[in-house]
Amino acid sequence: MSLEQALAAWDGKTVAEIEAVYRRYEAEPGFVASVVDLVAKPGHQRGATWLLKHYVQRGEPLDTRLATRLYEATEQLEHWESRLHVLQCVAEVPIPHASRRSVEAFVRECLIDEIKFVRAWAYYGFYVLAVQFPEYRAEAAKILELGMLDEPASVKARIRKALKAGF
Repeated sequence: MSLEQALAAWDGKTVAEIEAVYRRYEAEPGFVASVVDLVAKPGHQRGATWLLKHYVQRGEPLDTRLATRLYEATEQLEHWESRLHVLQCVAEVPIPHASRRSVEAFVRECLIDEIKFVRAWAYYGFYVLAVQFPEYRAEAAKILELGMLDEPASVKARIRKALKAGF
């Protein structure tokens, strides 16, 4: 069974199953490139973004070429969990200069998402964008300030982490 078939067979819920997929395929040549390719494929996005998040949160690097492909795929993400997983990767995967506009559009869209977790991580994603690209700092500071006024406590907790870290 290929990685793509394994993701298609995943029920989208069982963490033990997706962890087993990760363990089964992680050592295969081209694993990460295959995962990034699958991020853009409907029906595979939730599993692929979960695998990618797991990979980068373990401290594994993502080269600039793969980071660019990942961030280009953000406009194709259909499920809120896929958007959340990519937002959670932003702090771990440096934003290539060529991808800054894609990331900007993605986080802006996610700032108005109906799902609180997505919005929370979008605020943090905008903060990360501003840390890497100073031209966004003034706007990011304003967005974070407004979020502290309007958002529920669960979202404010993530905003506070960005404010505490500062620019």
